[in-house]
Amino acid sequence: MRGATVAHVSIDSSTISFERLQLDDRSWVDVARGFLDSIGHDTTGVYDAVEGNAPWQQGRVFRYERWVDEPRLAASYGRGTPAPHPAVTETQRLLQHHYHVQFGGYGLAYYRNERDMMALHRDRDMRWLDETIIALLVLGARRPFHLRPRGNRYDHEAEYKGAVHDVAPGEGDLIVMGGACQAGWEHGVPRPDRATGGRISVQWRWTSRRGRPVVGASYGAPRLYSR
Repeated sequence: MRGATVAHVSIDSSTISFERLQLDDRSWVDVARGFLDSIGHDTTGVYDAVEGNAPWQQGRVFRYERWVDEPRLAASYGRGTPAPHPAVTETQRLLQHHYHVQFGGYGLAYYRNERDMMALHRDRDMRWLDETIIALLVLGARRPFHLRPRGNRYDHEAEYKGAVHDVAPGEGDLIVMGGACQAGWEHGVPRPDRATGGRISVQWRWTSRRGRPVVGASYGAPRLYSR
């Protein structure tokens, strides 16, 4: 699996360094290592505040004739809702300024330990996937974060389930998936092969609503044996 082959991308603040991983001619990922430190926030303090203040809920989905708990907790914040820590608000403002987009609310995912995970997927709930921005501020333990071309999902024998990049964010890193990344690529947080502490990602999503919207069931739709 390849790591993040990078090229530096300019940003307004001289204290922040983004590196770009070009996935293909339409899709890219920007990575800012140590982002929270660069904007003057203690990573442990932000993690503790978000973990302690977010309204965590256990999500459930209907899979093959039964309800199952999702292997992580989730929380959501609507537009104007007080943030669990000022660093979250500052990050959103910086992202909007740098990428020239406007976010509404944001979501959070909490991977409590090495048993929690997220399978490789696209964020299809956005529907318009040809031009999107998905930003993740990652707090806590460093975990794998895999990316694979959609075509590789049919090769069930492939190492790492066909993933070709692992950007492995954590400890206050910021990653941004952009362009047509959600159209042609999948991403996920696999279970690590060793014990690990908690990991939280704060997630912002934007779509230009251009192009042809995807059709078909969303992630939350029931999956039945007949499908």
